[in-house]
Amino acid sequence: MTHVLCGLAANPALPSELVDRLIEVADSELAAVVASREDLSHAQAVALAARVAEAAVQLAYERKLTVADIDPVTQPRAALALLDEGAGRPEWARLLATDPVVEHRERLAACPGLPPDVVETLAADPDVRVVAELALWTTPDMAARLARHPHAEVRSAVAANETTPPVVLAMLITGEGLPPAQRCLVCDREVTPFVHDPHCPRSNCDLRPGAACDGCHQSTLHELHVRALRNPATPTEAVVGFADHSSMLLRWQLAARPDLPPQICDGLAGDPSPGVRADLAENPATGEAVMRVLATDRDPEVRRSLALNPRVPLDVLTYLAGVTKIGSTLLPRIAAASPAEVKELATSPDPVVRMLLAERRDLPDEIRDALAADPDAKVVKSIAGHAGLSEAQLRAMVDRHGVQVVAKVAANPDASPALLEDLARHEPPVQRAFREVAGHRGATPSSLLACLANKRARRIAAGHPALPPQVVVDLLADDDCQVVEAAASNPSLPLGVMSQLVP
Repeated sequence: MTHVLCGLAANPALPSELVDRLIEVADSELAAVVASREDLSHAQAVALAARVAEAAVQLAYERKLTVADIDPVTQPRAALALLDEGAGRPEWARLLATDPVVEHRERLAACPGLPPDVVETLAADPDVRVVAELALWTTPDMAARLARHPHAEVRSAVAANETTPPVVLAMLITGEGLPPAQRCLVCDREVTPFVHDPHCPRSNCDLRPGAACDGCHQSTLHELHVRALRNPATPTEAVVGFADHSSMLLRWQLAARPDLPPQICDGLAGDPSPGVRADLAENPATGEAVMRVLATDRDPEVRRSLALNPRVPLDVLTYLAGVTKIGSTLLPRIAAASPAEVKELATSPDPVVRMLLAERRDLPDEIRDALAADPDAKVVKSIAGHAGLSEAQLRAMVDRHGVQVVAKVAANPDASPALLEDLARHEPPVQRAFREVAGHRGATPSSLLACLANKRARRIAAGHPALPPQVVVDLLADDDCQVVEAAASNPSLPLGVMSQLVP
């Protein structure tokens, strides 16, 4: 019955009076679906929040509740949601800043626009988790102050904050100008030196796998460096020294930075880690000479990443298409190709190159039509979803290439109802085509009935408004709970049946 009610709760045709009845019986699962209804009235939102506390949080985030509807004492999480949205009251923040529940103070610390006195209270919180959360999101001035915090976990959070001043980020990396950190999460709890067992059997232990401290807080310092390297505000000159660091993870983060100097790119191109080379290959900062070296890399993931680089030279990309399995996806360099380059790619002797171009959905009509008539099935599969193709062109694709293109043709937004019926009855049947037809806005009752024989398509077709109402009713008794929920959400479900299903 839960799946039926959740389906009904999502049904756009459910009358308001039946929504009221669902609210009266809602548990947390059902309330989450009801709360998402676009037509939920303010009175219904208030009633739902009063019944299910979890729903109040969702409703607050969706702005279906206002400050007048929430009591921060009895509904602190909903109050935090409005504060997180910038719509709460300052006095709520002051109240929650001293809440005895640490998780509430921690969530408050992540909220924007907090009053200065609340920020000061949170910065002095006795629980380091609260201060670290504040450090992640706070203003530049407070971030600079917290960079001197005695706890290494707070400093690590400051390193991740993109508003932290660059000079402070550089100090965090080098340690120069800052007093040494006195504590970390490891030495807070364990006698040092200590290395946390990655397979720790203690059920109440939340230390990170491999967390370690010998008095220098080394695992937290490593995490700080990772975060600083990810932070775009960290100055280039502060990070280039990690190019030959023993930590592969740090070199990996460095390789993805868009501000890498050419000499650092040159060095990282020979890194022993394929992951480092792959991130470098995808990095727009990588120069053409290095890209040409990486195009011959022994690792296919490196070459595949290079194909995703928006600045890869077109001749390198066409080379990669012939030696690397890229798949049918719109590559950034293809998406940015000039009109002259598009014409060049369209006439490439390599069908993989033509396939990659066919993924664009803004091609000139003459190029689109030429690719639609391409002799290679993979090119036609990529172009088959392009809007503007005529029914004759789509049918010709199926006639020439059969099962290889049926599913892609079925996914075309302009596929006619008659064509969809024929594709749903194609011999031999194409299982993925059933799923495409089942979700197509132009699907007819006849084509949807054919889709019900496929397990995955059945779940989609059950919710299609063109499915005959009696069939929808019958699917409410299906063995598959996903089919049942989809049928209950179908706007074609008769109103009388809806009423009978709601307690």
